[in-house]
Amino acid sequence: MAPILSDPLFYLAAIPAVILVGLSKGGFGGAMALLGVPLIALVVPPVQAAAILLPILIVMDVVSLWAWRGFFDRRLLAIMLPGALIGITIGWLTAAVVTEGHVRLIVGVVTFLFFMRWVVDKVRSGERIANHSPYKGFFWGTVSGFTSFVAHAGGPPYQVYALSLKQDPKLYTGTSVVFFAIVNAVKLIPYFALGQFDATNLTASLILVPLAPLATLAGVWIVKRMKPQVFYPFMYTMVLIVSLKLIHDGTANLWGW
Repeated sequence: MAPILSDPLFYLAAIPAVILVGLSKGGFGGAMALLGVPLIALVVPPVQAAAILLPILIVMDVVSLWAWRGFFDRRLLAIMLPGALIGITIGWLTAAVVTEGHVRLIVGVVTFLFFMRWVVDKVRSGERIANHSPYKGFFWGTVSGFTSFVAHAGGPPYQVYALSLKQDPKLYTGTSVVFFAIVNAVKLIPYFALGQFDATNLTASLILVPLAPLATLAGVWIVKRMKPQVFYPFMYTMVLIVSLKLIHDGTANLWGW
């Protein structure tokens, strides 16, 4: 048996990570999802942590697609998904030269600025409701695909575009579920090509996967009972937490803290 499969510390880190990611995949805020890989990376290398988590994410995506069936914005998906596919390809081609630290730091700063713009809009004249923009959507879709591949941090760039549309919480969540289900499925191809799915990692994923549907459905249950007046302030709070977490992790990675 591989060492990690018999190590209690692995499960102490991995079980809470899967639960937090599952709640997030159910729609309960993106900040918790960003804790998944770092938690598992406390006991295994970060790349291995990401490889173990990806098959579990696929299972969570299947559960989320069922739970949020019928709720999605076709236009948003048509605008953002082509960019996301390009972003994944860029991440694959640059995997050997782009560091996770740089990506997390850049995404963190951009996301923090997005949060601050929302705060300024609230103070000045209330929240602005944006319309669909093919150019902005394609750009943020590309960034989301790239950061999702490199650092499992595709949520913040997606939110920069999608949250500004002020959609009904169910429509927003259902659309994000479809978007990331497709992104994660496509990511399987380059992950396989890069040799990330060996027997040890897949066995670890299989052991943890029963937690996936339970945590995801718990997140769905919570979100479906949240009013827009609660949902959006909560989501923007999560955006702030995500941005600070990414800035911290990126800086720590680059400076070797």
